[in-house]
Amino acid sequence: MIDFDKLIDAYLYREGKAKTTGRYYPSEIGQCLRKIWFGYKQPKPVEPELTKIFEAGNLLHEFVLDVLKSEKTPEIELVENESPLTASFDGFTVSGRIDDIILIKRNNQKFIVEVKSCKDIQKIWEPSRQYIMQLQFYMHVTEIHNGVLLYVEKNTLKSKSFFFDYEEKIANEVVERFKKLNTSIIQDKIPEPEAKIDQKTRWMCFYCNYRKECNDVDGDKYGKI
Repeated sequence: MIDFDKLIDAYLYREGKAKTTGRYYPSEIGQCLRKIWFGYKQPKPVEPELTKIFEAGNLLHEFVLDVLKSEKTPEIELVENESPLTASFDGFTVSGRIDDIILIKRNNQKFIVEVKSCKDIQKIWEPSRQYIMQLQFYMHVTEIHNGVLLYVEKNTLKSKSFFFDYEEKIANEVVERFKKLNTSIIQDKIPEPEAKIDQKTRWMCFYCNYRKECNDVDGDKYGKI
């Protein structure tokens, strides 16, 4: 018999490639800085279940792209998709890809659209802080000061949208986080376990592939997870 799970895992397998110090990504910066630091210092293969989630997200974005391009949605014009973005700062570079840039024809207003998949749209009461930071950084660099986080439920294609204006304060916070990350990597100084020390984000540790390494660093200081 053919094991299609194994075929899919083999197809999606990604090696843990070493990341380049001084090159960072907007999609990561809202995560725990210690987790990102470990990703540069001790790269690991991407776990099979995570690659499946990424691929499902890509497929969902393709669907949204078809909607935005369709003649059935004439009020929207797709300006760009998978738009590359690069911004240089003192000593490092940030690069990423914007999902979509659209034009609302009735008022000639551009929006950055970031598509996020979810299991249950009813449980999305507010957008992730991580995604907000990513979107604000994109608005900061592109000077397109309108953005939307579009959550789409995988099983039903139901959606929920959160619209944002550009907030310079958040964008500057993101830039400072990049600077802090860059310094910690260059100096080989491990950051604080942000997720672990905040009860609101502590749950992230249970899904972190560097949980053991993080616990080894801290011992019982914050409690084992």
